[in-house]
Amino acid sequence: MPIRRLSPETVNRIAAGEVVERPASAIKELVENALDAGGRNIEIQADGGGLSRILIADDGKGIPKAELPLAIERHATSKLEPDDAGDVDLLRIHTLGFRGEALPSIGSVARLSITTRSRDEAEAWTIQVEGGETRPLAPAPFPGPHGARVEVRDLFYATPARLKFMKSERSEAMAISEEIKRQAMAHEAVAFTLSLDGKVTLRLPAEHPGDEGRLKRLSALLGRDFEANALLIDQERDGVRLSGYAGLPTYSRGNAAHQYLFVNGRPVKDRLLQGALRGAYADFLARDRHPAAVLFLDIDPLYVDVNVHPAKAEVRFRDPALVRGLIVGALRHALHAAGHRASTTVAADAMAGFQPHTGVSIGPAYSPSAPSAQGFSGWTGWSQPAAAAQVLPGFNERSARVEPSWDAPSWPQQAPADPASHDSPFTNHAPTDPLDYPLGAARGQLHANYIVAQTRDGLVIVDQHAAHERLVYERMKAQMAEGSVTRQALLTPEVVDLDPAEAERVASRAEELAEMGLIVEAFGAGAVLVRETPAMLGDTDVQGLIRDIADDLAEHGLALSLKERLAAICGTMACHGSVRSGRVLSAPEMNALLRQMEATPHSGQCNHGRPTYVELKLHDLEKLFGRR
Repeated sequence: MPIRRLSPETVNRIAAGEVVERPASAIKELVENALDAGGRNIEIQADGGGLSRILIADDGKGIPKAELPLAIERHATSKLEPDDAGDVDLLRIHTLGFRGEALPSIGSVARLSITTRSRDEAEAWTIQVEGGETRPLAPAPFPGPHGARVEVRDLFYATPARLKFMKSERSEAMAISEEIKRQAMAHEAVAFTLSLDGKVTLRLPAEHPGDEGRLKRLSALLGRDFEANALLIDQERDGVRLSGYAGLPTYSRGNAAHQYLFVNGRPVKDRLLQGALRGAYADFLARDRHPAAVLFLDIDPLYVDVNVHPAKAEVRFRDPALVRGLIVGALRHALHAAGHRASTTVAADAMAGFQPHTGVSIGPAYSPSAPSAQGFSGWTGWSQPAAAAQVLPGFNERSARVEPSWDAPSWPQQAPADPASHDSPFTNHAPTDPLDYPLGAARGQLHANYIVAQTRDGLVIVDQHAAHERLVYERMKAQMAEGSVTRQALLTPEVVDLDPAEAERVASRAEELAEMGLIVEAFGAGAVLVRETPAMLGDTDVQGLIRDIADDLAEHGLALSLKERLAAICGTMACHGSVRSGRVLSAPEMNALLRQMEATPHSGQCNHGRPTYVELKLHDLEKLFGRR
């Protein structure tokens, strides 16, 4: 078969298949054009899942009449500026779009209409393209002083085979909504309005630029729970800045759908960034749990390549190790600063589990005295003399009356976290009353596992085993950080056969693996030799371990398998070395555990991301009993 030159129409339709995959892809390109044009109010309308009609209206600078015919030609763009020699630097992309493919690609497979008024012109003009055929310019009405209105009808009518691969209208509408949410997250100073089939589903006013405005925008998109449980991220290293918000470990999700990543304001899906995010939370979440995060990476365009894929959703970094290290370090710093904090949704879930009851008799009537600071010990004044000597089951000096004075001899002489120690959050102003501590004063122990503590404005319920397990685990991690991991030499070094590329990846990380106690070296083109393994792993499956590490390096760029195995061993050792469920604790032991939790980072969740305590505010309890 002879070589033939394809017609321009065919070339445009092939390009459209890469750029315009579905209605959401077309809307993404058009919204990015509106943002590049300086639009501050962007309206999006979509009917029939975007297949019947799409309208994008903005108040940007508009397109001059003379440039309208160029706007619908392939590889014609206003976003790349050639130098004196006529060369264009594709490594310094400062705009969201730059290929000049979106409008001609859409026009080749749909009915496209562009109506615009430039800031420098008094009249508005329109141009239309149907299936790649262009109609002459014509004057048109325009509602605003300047901007553009781009309307797309009958998407893919010129390529009906593509329509067979579209999902339902509802699925396409959901994809459109998700795309607009991503764009709105990255541009909090821009107002967005989304209408689906004539109904406004999203209306976002412009917010003040900066962290405060960004958090308000994220709250409107992801809910108030995210706002209440998000940690501010703002770190910079070697000219690369990471900002945004990341959720507490106890605010984790069942999938990665609530992870939004942006590079220079561009929504991306990058395995390096996702792997770094996962690695930062590796010590706090089980493998089937995922953190919620919205992260923005600002980097010199010279050090990131966005010209990788026509959809511009993939990027390449010149120094991936710097980016990965910044993300992991910034997130871990924020999690460390969060201390013992747990998510607010834990308390909400706990309150939802209470079942108020009325009219239930519990025995002889009694008249408790006025509220007492002694908590459970304030039960006096029974109405019937015969009951005066009775003691409620479970209420005794050891498990209920546990409020010694601050200077009482029963207070532990060497508490795990002395209030005056440098590790305590109360270094300068230690409370004189235990009720003023964040986790309060212990009042009792329920079912030999749950510590009940009273705070100044509520109560706290602590899972003693989960809490102490986290404390032991953090102490073990600190010990590992102080020195190298103890290694054990294999009697016979083990050779692991891998794909040549996998073997090269594993061997290139030999120094990183050695820090975790695994000594490997290259052994030919497609194998690695393992000489030593971490002692705490015991008799481990070396072949499976190396293959898991190779898979992690290929997918995430991190040796997560070894880290997770070490973390699992530490977690198991911490579990066996911690306070067991079923152990009755004394008052000093309970209070010492509370103080140590307050002074230990990450103590708000166990090693699997589950909460170690639940805090209920007094006003929540009053609502439960109808006092509010």
